[in-house]
Amino acid sequence: MKKTKLLLILLLVLSLSGCGGQEAARRGDDSLTLYIGEVGAAFPVSYMPWQSRDGVAPLISSMVYSTLLDYDETEDVFRPKLASSFAYLDQDLRPIETEDGKVDYDRLEEIYGGNDTAFIPTRFELNPDASWSDGVPVTAEDVYFTFDLAACQKLSNHAGALVWVNDLLHKYDNNTGRLRRQGIFTYDHNPKGYPIAEYEKDRVFYLEISKVLGAITPLVSTVLILPRHIWSDIISFDNPINNTDPSPALGEAYRNPVGCGAFTLDTAQTNGQEIVLRRREDYYLTAEDGGPLYRVDTLRFILYQDVNVAIYALKKGHIDVLDCGISANYASLFEGQKDICLLRSPGVYSQCLVLNLNAPSDRRTAARDRLSDPRLRRAVALAIDQEALISSVLNGAGKRMPAGLLAEDSELYNPEADLYTAPLEERVREANAILDEIWPERDREGYRTDGGSRLSFQVLGSPGEQETIACLQVQLQKIGVELRFAPKGSSPENTYLYAGNFDMTLQGVVFSLSNIDIMYNSHFVNLNRSSNYGRLSDPAITAGIGAMRATLNRNTKFELIRELETYIAQSCYKLPLYCQDVLSVARTDRFSGWQAENGATAFNPESLKNLRWEKGE
Repeated sequence: MKKTKLLLILLLVLSLSGCGGQEAARRGDDSLTLYIGEVGAAFPVSYMPWQSRDGVAPLISSMVYSTLLDYDETEDVFRPKLASSFAYLDQDLRPIETEDGKVDYDRLEEIYGGNDTAFIPTRFELNPDASWSDGVPVTAEDVYFTFDLAACQKLSNHAGALVWVNDLLHKYDNNTGRLRRQGIFTYDHNPKGYPIAEYEKDRVFYLEISKVLGAITPLVSTVLILPRHIWSDIISFDNPINNTDPSPALGEAYRNPVGCGAFTLDTAQTNGQEIVLRRREDYYLTAEDGGPLYRVDTLRFILYQDVNVAIYALKKGHIDVLDCGISANYASLFEGQKDICLLRSPGVYSQCLVLNLNAPSDRRTAARDRLSDPRLRRAVALAIDQEALISSVLNGAGKRMPAGLLAEDSELYNPEADLYTAPLEERVREANAILDEIWPERDREGYRTDGGSRLSFQVLGSPGEQETIACLQVQLQKIGVELRFAPKGSSPENTYLYAGNFDMTLQGVVFSLSNIDIMYNSHFVNLNRSSNYGRLSDPAITAGIGAMRATLNRNTKFELIRELETYIAQSCYKLPLYCQDVLSVARTDRFSGWQAENGATAFNPESLKNLRWEKGE
């Protein structure tokens, strides 16, 4: 019945949807142009890569700009991008590597495990063929400019950039904007005399990083490198690079990005409904056969404000691929369809119910004070039925997530932290027994009361999250706790979350080897504009994260992470609801070779490398 109703709704939407000439263009297009459907409220008007995390903006930035390296978590290796090589160095500045060129972690711990130094020197060499899209070569001074800018809050006006480079020992005084400690070294910025010959001055640079095993990963795989020759003369303390009221020069640079990635923005063809990227013929990375890394010449991103209309556009052949996950309820629309493939990829994000357990004094309410009681939080955790949520909300397209927030198939998973595996009836009985001791009185509808007031909490959510919240309402009603949906609006972090002005909210969480050093701090320690929305302040967790980050012994690090999973689970702070599979669709009549990648839609880097043109070959 549910599927039938959804199909009828979809057909009604489709019957009311017209097809513009822009959409119909694909049908007669015999060029190597890929048409990508994007669902969102609007396309960006600025292409400054650090400015926006919303919608398609980060994707466009990642294709126009580049990081230094990619980190392959499966094989635990860094792969070249702008940088062709990287190495940790010993005290004689020799690479700490195994015979096959990988990091020698045993020697790293042996050399730097003591207290004689606070940092590890690292050496990088840039690809000599890398250039900006205006033809200017990429140099070590571009890297210096980028990391120096990220570390200087007064020039960047970007809190996220400070997080990215937190473990780079290059520090500014945030009040004065004065450099306190240099941690980036090039031929022209080299007071310590790191060995850089004149012939390699444009390619070689050194970073001094904290003694944290994972410190290097966000530095090399998160920070998009910026062109010094474009930005250095148009930013200042009064006119920082991340600017809501940019000067004319800044505005011009925002709209006309000069990047070093595989694609450039076609500004003449780009508008509010379409973004056009052109493949660079001079891109320095190539496929194994020496040909272009990507076989597609042009990427056309088409904006749809409704996912149903985007689905219709794909089915009718107006686009090649839909760059968003679709509901499992719609899967039957594509199964067995000619010229359409349905890809299912394991999800990586855990959807969590986050409880505000430490609201600031000016945001405290009776409801939020109750959430500081660990007994209430445990009762809520016991009552959550992940299997029912997966069945109802995801139509079975997902998996449960352990209370320690690391998946069962992760090498870091600790089964002892998986606290809520008993049968649901048993868990609900335990939850009611806990709450009967605190709030035994109930009103006529069965909800618990405290001094005559119902035990009631608002849950911030988006329209798309209402079904999840509705299911939670039914589940928590069984223990006498009321939940009420509250719209979080367009800017919830600034409006509610950073300020602690909420009872509960939904939040996507992902922890992995590549991000755990930085993300554990952000989610469980940092109280200043971070992902720690409910302001957890737990000495045991804080100390455990500090110890985990400080050790250079990988086995010890993994064991400390497993211990932290138990503490995190027992805190009953971020309660996992499910991990959703990513279902996405693509057409195969023009391009074949779509690849399923964990946590990604059919439009992902591996697909882009693997696509083959089906016409004229």
